[in-house]
Amino acid sequence: MLDIYIDADACPVKQEVYKVADRCGLRVIVVSNTPIYVPTGQAGIRNIAVGPGIDAADDWIAENICTGDICITADIPLASRCLIKGASALGPRGKPFSEESIGEALATRELMSSLRESGRISGGPPPMAGKDRSRFLDALDQIIQKILIQVPPTS
Repeated sequence: MLDIYIDADACPVKQEVYKVADRCGLRVIVVSNTPIYVPTGQAGIRNIAVGPGIDAADDWIAENICTGDICITADIPLASRCLIKGASALGPRGKPFSEESIGEALATRELMSSLRESGRISGGPPPMAGKDRSRFLDALDQIIQKILIQVPPTS
């Protein structure tokens, strides 16, 4: 069965994922360092609190995600680990990660980290906008449909 894993501690699109998963009848695993609120009236959503550790949630997702699942994350190394396992990875702004693009994304991440450490740049991405949420929803729907066509759901 297709599951959606959310790297949840800083994910701004959890509510959008819950709505799409409910519409499509999919399970959602919300992985965080500490327990966080998840809707109680919607079947198929659970929170896994993995405890402290900078990569604890990432490690849990990478160990448990399977081929055909989807990971929602802004963490490029985690996206890479998910792709290696045959899962899909989608950023919260609607940018899908792929085997073709992940190498460049990792290199850019490393470059930006070096520039921030040297003080040449500061800050992070701009705040989420409505168009980002819309792009995310479109991309998530496309990924789900592609996976469901390849592997029809079982009853």
